[in-house]
Amino acid sequence: MSSLWLDRAVPFADDPLPGPDEHLDVLVVGAGLTGLTTTLLLARAGLRVACVEARLAGAVTTGRTTGKVSLLQGTHLSRIRRHQSESVARAYVESNREGMEWLLRFCDDHAVPVQRRVAVTYAATQDELSSVEAEHRAAGSLGLPVEWRDRLDVPFPHVGATVLADQAQLDAMEVLAALVEQLRAHGGTLHQGHRVSSVSKTGRPTVHLDTGEELSADQLVLATGTPILDRGMYFARLEPQRSYALAFDGAVAMDGVYLSAGSDSRSVRDAPDGRLVVGGSGHVVGRTDSHLAHLDELRAWTAQWFPGTTETHHWSAQDYGSPDGVPYVGRMSRGGGRIHVATGFEKWGMTNAVAAARTISSDILGEVPSWAETLRTRSPGASNAAEVVRINLGVGAAVATGAARTLRERLPGAGAAAKARECGVVGVCSHLGGLLKWNDAEDTWDCPLHGSRFTREGEVLEGPATRPLKRRG
Repeated sequence: MSSLWLDRAVPFADDPLPGPDEHLDVLVVGAGLTGLTTTLLLARAGLRVACVEARLAGAVTTGRTTGKVSLLQGTHLSRIRRHQSESVARAYVESNREGMEWLLRFCDDHAVPVQRRVAVTYAATQDELSSVEAEHRAAGSLGLPVEWRDRLDVPFPHVGATVLADQAQLDAMEVLAALVEQLRAHGGTLHQGHRVSSVSKTGRPTVHLDTGEELSADQLVLATGTPILDRGMYFARLEPQRSYALAFDGAVAMDGVYLSAGSDSRSVRDAPDGRLVVGGSGHVVGRTDSHLAHLDELRAWTAQWFPGTTETHHWSAQDYGSPDGVPYVGRMSRGGGRIHVATGFEKWGMTNAVAAARTISSDILGEVPSWAETLRTRSPGASNAAEVVRINLGVGAAVATGAARTLRERLPGAGAAAKARECGVVGVCSHLGGLLKWNDAEDTWDCPLHGSRFTREGEVLEGPATRPLKRRG
């Protein structure tokens, strides 16, 4: 399931790992948009920075995004206002504005193609209309010049929309290519295929790689989707989300990037080579009976509203939501002031990733933007606590469902247990022991507790797990 963007990306070369006597100011873990932007910003400031990546640059979330760059983000602003003060919501908008402006300037400076589009949050049915109206009010109150439209020039059903002009779309892998080139020009390095298995608990951070090497740095940045260290307990405050996307040939150009307001959302944009990209049909990781069914829902929707198009790619992506809709960015608790994290972008990583990189690099360099200070010192309210309870009740329900499934699957040849025997692995997550679900769309093992994912053979694809599955004897 390679994405349209990953399929046409040119692989990045690797730099030799720093030697044991080589001093590193900062080590960045994760070579997506957050990690590579952080690496570049710090290298530009003259620091010695290395970025390590367990797989390939962009392989996890950045290379699987739909590439929308927008301050209008579905119904996200009204969600934040339900849980946070107006000042926090304004700081969130300002952080994303700075992230968007930096990203688009960078693309312009380095010849990365960008298409300007209007961003549209629309109601597909009357049931969704009140959510879109609430988003329209929230966006306007936070200073965004949104306009209301009763009708759109699109073939799919809608009953109203809020629209923000002069937003953008791009191919995120083209952005990563320019970032890698620039960070190397400023003395930074990239090291792919090196998974961090553990980090020292005291003093100067030392990371242990699964290949046996150790790297130490004055500061450590975890830009890994979800933090791979449990000491911050982020896994208990994040909800892992899986969503799907397909690319089609034979579509006409569109003037907007579209996202419906319902829980079973539809995301629509075009691509410069005459393709259509349709996304949505998401769910919490590992909590669905059939992943293929979600892809089929998108295929059926596209066939109905864009007849004559031909599927060329299908893929899925993973992201994480925080209780109040605001990312966790800053110094990790119990990290000794030397470990920094960025997580909880909730599918809006094109702007949030750059904002996070700006926050972390500024903190390391000694000057944090005012909006970053507001966001990182925000207080959780009662509704935030209720969301944490909801997230963990979902985890508890997944544990109970897994136990019931185990009882059902005691018979030979039944369900995930039989698939685990076939694959030669123990179907228990190496993070906290969750019973894994088989992902029939991607041939992977997915954990319904905190979102770790593994290959058919048990190798880690996504954390918080850092160790492979046990093999059957």
